[in-house]
Amino acid sequence: MTSWVRDAAGSGFDVDHLPLGVAVVGNRARIVTRIGNTVLVPAELFPDRPELTAATLNPFLAAGPGVWELVRQRLTRLLTDPAGRAVVEPYLAPVADVTMLMPVDIGDYVDFYASEHHATALGRMFRPGAEPLLPNWKHLPVGYHGRSGTVIVTGTPVVRPGGQLRPPGAEAPVHGPTTKLDLEAEVGFVVGTASQPGTPVRLGAFASTVFGVCLVNDWSARDIQPWEYQPLGPFVAKSFATSMSGWITPLAALAAARVDPPERTTPLLPYLADDGPWGLDLRLAVAVNGTVVSRPPFASTYWTGAQLLAHLTVGGASVRPGDLYASGTVSGPDPGTAGSLIELTANGTHPLALADGSTRAYLADGDTVTISATAPTATGHLTLGEVTGTVLPARR
Repeated sequence: MTSWVRDAAGSGFDVDHLPLGVAVVGNRARIVTRIGNTVLVPAELFPDRPELTAATLNPFLAAGPGVWELVRQRLTRLLTDPAGRAVVEPYLAPVADVTMLMPVDIGDYVDFYASEHHATALGRMFRPGAEPLLPNWKHLPVGYHGRSGTVIVTGTPVVRPGGQLRPPGAEAPVHGPTTKLDLEAEVGFVVGTASQPGTPVRLGAFASTVFGVCLVNDWSARDIQPWEYQPLGPFVAKSFATSMSGWITPLAALAAARVDPPERTTPLLPYLADDGPWGLDLRLAVAVNGTVVSRPPFASTYWTGAQLLAHLTVGGASVRPGDLYASGTVSGPDPGTAGSLIELTANGTHPLALADGSTRAYLADGDTVTISATAPTATGHLTLGEVTGTVLPARR
């Protein structure tokens, strides 16, 4: 089906997509969906759904998969039936005229390390001569709990962070701004329904627990991280900013993008054993100041979103509507498919050339990073909401 909205067909935002977000419409925050180059406020059409009147998606997510599907079906019918045009058209507004806000109120944020190609590349870089993957890596999804308060919506500037660094050859650390500010192209999963404390979420409950996906940039300070991360893992080098898209793509829109995950070379414990094809054929692109520097394939990611959720909750941790967990850097096996500059530039030793003639080992002040992605549908493709951010100078 295609919509009667004039520019919807082929836009990546036709009725087979219908992502949800929150935007300033009429001087207040409203839940919106996107169709073509316009946004629509569903609450104006569904007075029987009070959760759509909220200023975040959390109440709608908490309503559960039955309500998600009901609203999606109604929107599809109204946007494809010519008779619905008179009803809907008064509530359409150009997407360029609205300001996107944080779509969810995030209670908890977890970042994983799910790409075998990324983990292998960094292992070889930092542990030369040793096995690149640590012994636990293919038995469980490695991750850490991040700082939800510094997750920001696309378009929000990122201030260059400072922290403790130990210069090469120095015995003692110094304090200063990072000179190795990096990007990390990731895929985020937005939780819909809550789970019970003490009760793990099984693989088969993934689609009824997670509402959808979004693009994430988990900015990183590569020269702060090595000094601080041992023995407990990332801290200041990761906690200053994580950018997410303003649009959440429902899992229901990704049925045609589901693929088998990579071949398992190590037997998995039963709670992580694959339950259906929950790999996703998302094709990412990373641009710095408009120059595409990488095209990471999410389909190559070793651990699926379902497995990440199963491991996140296996110890009894619960999830709540609006919680976010991310894949970690998405990197592929081929040149030009890494999702971070530390890989693309071999830790700064082989700078990238940009279209304006400049080069980058790591990000400079004023640089703008944009991560975009597409996914196949039954009739074409959809376009995920991009995530973008511009680097501002460090503050004294």
